[in-house]
Amino acid sequence: MRRAWRVSDVRAAEEALMRTLPEGVLMRRAAAGLARRCALLLAERGGVYGARVLLLVGPGNNGGDALYAGTHLARRGVAVSALLLAPERVHEGGLAALQQAGGRVVDAVPRDLDLAVDGIVGLGGSGGLRPAAEAAVRLLQARGTTIVAVDVPSGVDVDTGALSGPVVRADVTVTFGCLKPALVVGPAAPYAGEVELVDIGLGPWLRADAALAVPEWPDIEEWWPRLEAASEKYTRGVVGIATGSAMYPGAAVLSVGGALAGPTGMVRYAGGAASHVLRRYPSVIATERVAEAGRVQAWVCGSGLGTGEAAATELRTVLATSVPVVLDADALTLLVNGSMTDQLRGRDAPTVVTPHDREFARLAGGEPGADRVGAALRLASSMNAVVLLKGDRTIVATPAGRAWANPTGTPALATGGTGDVLAGLLGSLLAAGVSPERAAVAAAYLHGLAGRDAARRGPVTAPDVAAALSDVVPASS
Repeated sequence: MRRAWRVSDVRAAEEALMRTLPEGVLMRRAAAGLARRCALLLAERGGVYGARVLLLVGPGNNGGDALYAGTHLARRGVAVSALLLAPERVHEGGLAALQQAGGRVVDAVPRDLDLAVDGIVGLGGSGGLRPAAEAAVRLLQARGTTIVAVDVPSGVDVDTGALSGPVVRADVTVTFGCLKPALVVGPAAPYAGEVELVDIGLGPWLRADAALAVPEWPDIEEWWPRLEAASEKYTRGVVGIATGSAMYPGAAVLSVGGALAGPTGMVRYAGGAASHVLRRYPSVIATERVAEAGRVQAWVCGSGLGTGEAAATELRTVLATSVPVVLDADALTLLVNGSMTDQLRGRDAPTVVTPHDREFARLAGGEPGADRVGAALRLASSMNAVVLLKGDRTIVATPAGRAWANPTGTPALATGGTGDVLAGLLGSLLAAGVSPERAAVAAAYLHGLAGRDAARRGPVTAPDVAAALSDVVPASS
C-alpha cells in the first residue's frame, strides 16, 4: 500500500531531515528528480537537446525546485525560460543557477513550447491561482502544452483535495518524499495527472501517522481468502442477503450477483424477490424473511428493501444478529429518524455503512464538504461503524481513525444498481472472515476494476459490473 501525509507532517519531516544535511541538498535532490522526469518526457516527444521549456516560478521553495530543475535541463541543451510570477520573492539561488546555466527570464509565455513546469505554489499555497498565474496557465492549456507540476498542482488544497478556485491541470505531477492527500483524494486528484514519487530520503523522518492509505493490488491479493484442501461451502462462509422486494427485484439480483463473485461458499437470500433471484441464481437458498434464513456469517441489508414497517422489521432483525452487517441504500434511510440508533451503536459485531453523498448528508446532517476524509472519519466515529463513502475516489473510514482512498474508481460506475453489486461483494468478504476495514477497501478496489473492465466493452450497466467481477477478483487457490 501507499500512504499520504498531511502538510504539517511533511514539513516536520523535512525540517528534521534538513538538520542532518548540508544546506540546499534536499532541494537539489528534489530538483534532480524533477529534471529527470521532464527529460524523459522530452525524450518521448523528440529529444532533450534543443527542446523548449517554460518554468512558471512562484515564490519560495516550490519555485526554487523548478529553477534548479531548469538548471539541470539547461545544462543538457534545453532552451529554458522562466516566467517569474512573484519576482520580489523569487528563490535567488535557484534563479542565479538557472541564469548561469544559460536560462533566461521572460515576461510573457513564449510560443512553441515543448513542456511547462508548474512551480507556482507548493505545500504552503492556499486558495486558487492568482490572476497572473491563472492567465499563464490558461494560455498553456489552450495551446495543449504538456504541464509537469512540482510536488502538487498549484491551487489545490493539499490536505483535503478540495478546489476553491482556478488550479493547474497537470499531465504529470512529480512529488517529493511521500504522497500528499490532494494527489489521491477529492476533486483535486484528477488534476494531478500521472503521479511520480521521487525519493529524497524523507521516509524515516515521517514520524506521524499517515493521513490516509491507498491500497494496491498486492494488498488485495494478500487479504483475499484462500481455499484449502479441506474447504467446503460452510467453512468458506455463508452470506445472507436481505435486499430487494416485489417492487424492486433487481436490487436483490444485483446484490446476490456481487456476493456470488466473492469468496464465500453459499448465499442465503431473504426477501420478496426470491423467485427472481432463484431464476437467475438457482444455487441460492431463498426464504421470505431474515428470521427464516438460517445461519450466516454476515448480512447485507438495504438496497431495494423499501422503507415501510415491514422493511424496518427486517432491518431490526439483521441488527439484532451477532454477525457483521453491511447497511446500504434503504437501510440507511431507515436509520435517519434515529429509532434504531441505540441498537446500531450497541452492536458487538462490526457494521459497515455504504452511503453516497446524499445518503451521507441524511445520516450526518450535512454534505461531506471539502474534506471528504475528515467527514467520513467523523461519521465512522459517531456511528461506531466502518464508513464506505462512495464517489470517484471512494473513502473508507474506521471508528479507530484510519482512512483509505480507493484508486480504481471510474465515472462508468455512476449508473443505477452498481452500489447493490458492491454491497453484495462486501458482504461476501465479511462472511469469509475478512476484517471490516479490509473487506470495505478490497470491495471498493475490485468494484472499481470491474467497472473499468466493463467500460472497455461499451456503455456500463450494473449487470455488466457484476459479470466483470469474476475476471478481476484474485484467485482463491
